Amino acid sequence: MTVPASSPTAAEAAAENTAAAVSASAPASDAFLAGLPKVELHVHLEGSLLPETLLTLARKHRLADIPQTVEAIEGWYAFKDFPHFIQVYVKALEGLRDEEDFALLAAVTGRALAAQNVRYAEVHVSLQSHLVRGIPAEVVFAGIEAGRAEAERETGIRLRWIPDFAGQFGPEAGELTLDAVLAHGPASVVGFGVGGIEVERDPFEAVFARARAAGLKSLPHAGEVEGPDRVWSAIRALKAERIGHGIRSMDDPELVAYLRDTQLPLDVSPTSNLRTSAVARPEDHPLPRMIAEGLMVTLNSDDPPMFGTTLLGEYRFARKLGLTAGTLVDLARNGVRASYLDPTDKSALLAEIAAYEANSTEAPQNT
Repeated sequence: MTVPASSPTAAEAAAENTAAAVSASAPASDAFLAGLPKVELHVHLEGSLLPETLLTLARKHRLADIPQTVEAIEGWYAFKDFPHFIQVYVKALEGLRDEEDFALLAAVTGRALAAQNVRYAEVHVSLQSHLVRGIPAEVVFAGIEAGRAEAERETGIRLRWIPDFAGQFGPEAGELTLDAVLAHGPASVVGFGVGGIEVERDPFEAVFARARAAGLKSLPHAGEVEGPDRVWSAIRALKAERIGHGIRSMDDPELVAYLRDTQLPLDVSPTSNLRTSAVARPEDHPLPRMIAEGLMVTLNSDDPPMFGTTLLGEYRFARKLGLTAGTLVDLARNGVRASYLDPTDKSALLAEIAAYEANSTEAPQNT
């Protein structure tokens, strides 16, 4: 099952065609990218722990094994590889213990996204990692809902949640997580995911079938550090409706053709791939090739402060890879179309993006 690409209305298509004549081949300035309305579809709540927020939590809970200055935490966020990233990520979670902590993190995350002109975000929540620490799902959900409400009230951003589990702990971890979501999850939960160490996805077929039957979207990570077989299993066994990362899909021409034909969205996070050594060098990143192949790609930040980036930073990074203003605006549109906004809100946001591109007073140029 794939996310159907929303067909633009006649008005949207006309606005997009007008805008395309302006920016199809022009590079984008920082000001143009900053003002572009955006959505974020692949960002982790816990991976959004700013050093300042983590330091506040570490001092509150007297966590001596967390670095005790902002600068030290920034250095601690320097990862050797993907397993090292997971190790630091899990340790940072120890700062999240009560409802107030989760509310703080959700509110700070929402404000940080809104400051980049992000209008809507679907945020992964590492629910299983909290459950195994003895933190009830009710505490997690009450906290993030309070923070969501605060951020939405202050900034106008809309946040939705994707609870997930770490695949290396097996199907039982998935079942435990899904049970908690079905028992306590608020209406703002839109999907269900699997992340962590990228193990084979077939063993999770039953739990994802149960999640889909309950109305949750299938939103697994796959094809980040392992090969295209992981993407195929996410598609075939989990009936993925979006793929988190998916960059290793490019190793399999048959899979590339399938993704192009179905327009199954791939949520790509370039800086994350570099920081975890999934991609060796910026010039090796497959994003431009994925776009050239006609794949449905969205641009995302994954774990922004841990990777020293933001969603706006990812648009700047994509510009360095040679993507023009028109292509970057298309990525913003893809994000809207691959989201779970309702059709009316999708149309309104797509129209806003088209109007922004067409009416920009600044001719995009390199900065």
